Amino acid sequence: MAQQSTSHTASLTRPGQANAAGDARALYLKLFSGEMFKGFQNNAIARDLVMKRTLRNGKSLQFIYTGHTKAEYHTPGNSILGNSDGAPPVAEKTITVDDLLISSAFVYELDETLAHYELRGEISKKIGYALAEKYDRLIFRAITNGARKASPITKAGFIEPGGTQIRVGAAGTPAQSEAFNADNLIAAFYDAAAALDEKGVSGDGRVGVLNPRQYYELIQKVGDGGLVNRDVQGSALQSGQGVVEIAGIKIYKSMNIPFFDKYGVKYGISGGPADPGNTGSFISQQIESAKAADTGINNNYGQGLQQSNGTATGGDGNFNHSCGLVFQREAAGVVEAIGPQVQVTSGDVSVIYQGDVILGRLAMGADYLNPAACVELFAGNATGNSAWG
Repeated sequence: MAQQSTSHTASLTRPGQANAAGDARALYLKLFSGEMFKGFQNNAIARDLVMKRTLRNGKSLQFIYTGHTKAEYHTPGNSILGNSDGAPPVAEKTITVDDLLISSAFVYELDETLAHYELRGEISKKIGYALAEKYDRLIFRAITNGARKASPITKAGFIEPGGTQIRVGAAGTPAQSEAFNADNLIAAFYDAAAALDEKGVSGDGRVGVLNPRQYYELIQKVGDGGLVNRDVQGSALQSGQGVVEIAGIKIYKSMNIPFFDKYGVKYGISGGPADPGNTGSFISQQIESAKAADTGINNNYGQGLQQSNGTATGGDGNFNHSCGLVFQREAAGVVEAIGPQVQVTSGDVSVIYQGDVILGRLAMGADYLNPAACVELFAGNATGNSAWG
């Protein structure tokens, strides 16, 4: 009798399917989403340092300011019907959501097949970095602008504190050399802390943000006096994520603060730090020359308006002498209508184009809230801004 042959079908493992059913790429997209969020969260430091609110079914969010009131003695026989001056005075600030902020890339399917590395994960991180960079820059510019503003409480007979500007070092010397001097920075932080105390700003949530070279100048002073966390050493101290403290102010480093009219660094000019060697090229983007350069922005972030005389007086958007920020979380507000999200094409679109568009997006708006909680550090022959409280 002839032996009956039995055919076997290979059991194919599809690691991209959920529960071995449905779209064969479903789980791959979640990997990308995680990479994008990780890239955003690792680079966006300002998001958790200010007031953040989620907006639903609206285009703007209202924040209320309440001014000071006073205590007074009661006269026997008089009715108690509220203070005679009608305190506390109240004002508002409205933050509007800007246009949709996006970063995207088209991934050709053949490139993915031929690449010897995981292509989508790498692209996703870059998308997250791009969104985080813009997010932080908008917030830091808003805080700088707030440091130059008077209080929104303008009721007659009431004086409410406005923003603060602290000079780093002395006038008449090269601004860059003063801004990178650790002793000058320590003194400026103590002055900033005292100013916040004097204006009644809470001690909780106070932070400072410097550019990397300033931060590294400071951590070299650990154990030399002035820095509170002098026992902290190792990788935690080197990371720049709010480990060093001066006067209760946690200090962060970022390449996204206004710094002598650029973002984060202005290297190699007169008065700046000496080149330690052949450092090669670096990224130092000029701050936008006008608000129109940021199409889609609805809030007053204080764009980098250029002035030929190079002083910090006048227009709110001049960052020629800015060299750091100190603020409390009430300094600025962020309104998010769409948090960081990822979208990827599929189906017929992928077939037609033989690839996928990978999109990271968010919809947010930011602006300063309480000027009294904003402190701008500046250096050089600048006279400051007239709108001080």
